[in-house]
Amino acid sequence: MSEIFEELRAAIYTVWHRRWLALAVAWGICILGWLVVAMIPNSYEAKARIYVDLDDVLSEQIGIAGDGRQEIRRVRQTLASSVNLEKVIRGTKLGEGITERSQMDGAIADLSKKVTIASEEDNLFSLSAKVGKREYSDAENAMLARDVVQKLIDIFREENIAGNRSEVAGTIVFLDRQLDDRKKELEAAEQRRLAFEAKYPELIGGSSTLATKIQQARTELRGVDADLAAAQSALAAINGQIAGTPRTIVTPGDSGGTRGALMQAQSQLAQLRGRGLTDEHPDVAATRKQIELLRRQAAEEGPNAASGQPNPAYTSLISIKAERQAGVESLQARRAALQSDIAALMGSQASEPEVAAEANRISRDYEVLRKKYDELLQDREEIRLRGQVENERSSVKFDLIDPPVVPRKPAAPNRPLLLLGVLFAGLGAGAGAAFGIGQLRSTFSTEGKLERAMGLPVIGSISHTMNDGARAIQAKRLKQFIGATAALGGVFVILLAIEFVQVGGVA
Repeated sequence: MSEIFEELRAAIYTVWHRRWLALAVAWGICILGWLVVAMIPNSYEAKARIYVDLDDVLSEQIGIAGDGRQEIRRVRQTLASSVNLEKVIRGTKLGEGITERSQMDGAIADLSKKVTIASEEDNLFSLSAKVGKREYSDAENAMLARDVVQKLIDIFREENIAGNRSEVAGTIVFLDRQLDDRKKELEAAEQRRLAFEAKYPELIGGSSTLATKIQQARTELRGVDADLAAAQSALAAINGQIAGTPRTIVTPGDSGGTRGALMQAQSQLAQLRGRGLTDEHPDVAATRKQIELLRRQAAEEGPNAASGQPNPAYTSLISIKAERQAGVESLQARRAALQSDIAALMGSQASEPEVAAEANRISRDYEVLRKKYDELLQDREEIRLRGQVENERSSVKFDLIDPPVVPRKPAAPNRPLLLLGVLFAGLGAGAGAAFGIGQLRSTFSTEGKLERAMGLPVIGSISHTMNDGARAIQAKRLKQFIGATAALGGVFVILLAIEFVQVGGVA
């Protein structure tokens, strides 16, 4: 630790002993460095923030809403391209004096380093541009930075709208060409299908359609069988009802025939007995004889003898029976027709497998082409509708949250910090120069250093003594050194003051 302290004392002594050399070097480096700092032009940075509204109620309502985020991402990524930066240069003062392509390429490369496009959120974008041209004044550089950002905003908006419209137009042209090709192929397939169907009408749609027809016929046949069974059951029920219903209705009196007279005589007998007459009474006996005679006559006529009035219920049942009988016969005819169709379809399927395979291929090709044509037609109409919507109104709305303004203070360089850095660099260089020269000369500032260098013990040292005149000269030189050092610091303070005054008066 003592050796380190001794080395530090020796270094301080060496620098202090050559303090005028160190101060001269510091002055030279500081003046040169401050001149370089003064030569650096001020760079002014202009910023802006844009909010992009991607929600479009109209596009969502009609079902043509696209991926707006993808479009904005594409515009943001291509905004700093060489083509767009060239538009910025030609639209601002940066393009003045550029006549050759090499000059433009250099200007584009320089501007690309100073333009920043960042996405703070999904819908929020920030644009910034830093401009510092030596040939322009501070006010012109500040104004130029604002103009560059404004031009970027204009390109941002134009690229989105114009890019979407050009993309829609190109897509429509491509879809039109595809539709024409598909239309020709579809017409050719349709002609092949019509020719095949004219030759083999039973194989329309291919064997898959033939199997479907067989399945449908079988399903329908099962339904007809169920309906036929129900109709036959209903017909049997109505036949039973007809068997138990008389054709006529017997009424008492002559209008009812023999049975009507029989009923009238039985009624008279009941009335006579109701009055208390016995079987021996002449009237009762006569009535009984009449009843026996009428019974024999009714028995001889039989149950189907036409007597009395027609039975309405019987007539109604007969009409219902006829209707149900017709229904049964219709279902039987339909059943026979379905069985015949199924047999014919199965025969076609089994007898001509190659033709059925050809029918399958023709039907499949036609369906694929028709489906693709319909999809392309729908896509073209959606794209066309989207183009019409974007011609009337942009689907993406831009809100300029923070518009670009002329910056009041330079963004670079940080001159106060640079001036301070030059000052410390000058002082450090001066101290280093003094220390280096001291190391080159073979002198020893302490006894210990001499003892280590020579390898011999040092008996003693003689201190430096000065008279009054020498002390006066030394004090005078010390004041001069302090004054020169203070002058260096004063120059630094003046430069700082000038810098703050200039920054406050920009633009």
